[in-house]
Amino acid sequence: MAITPVHVEGIDKGPIMLYALSTCIHCKQTRKLLDELKVAYDYLYVDQLSRSEMDEILKEMEKVNPRGSFPTLVINNDKVIVGSRLDEIREALSS
Repeated sequence: MAITPVHVEGIDKGPIMLYALSTCIHCKQTRKLLDELKVAYDYLYVDQLSRSEMDEILKEMEKVNPRGSFPTLVINNDKVIVGSRLDEIREALSS
């Protein structure tokens, strides 16, 4: 079963996927920054998925972030930024 992330419209900087928790302040800060940068991105609140969906997403996430911590941001399927590293995110999306 495919889990459909929420899509936010904006400037296309390539695929951007944010794995987040709905209750996480760092995840909220990361989403706020992405919104301020006006980039298109997808996100999933992993804590709002069913148990089986959560297991599937955590397994997918583990490939890019073995610790499974949040937020995990994947830019263009190759750059992974873990945690609320706002300056690093800003720099990665500035080009």
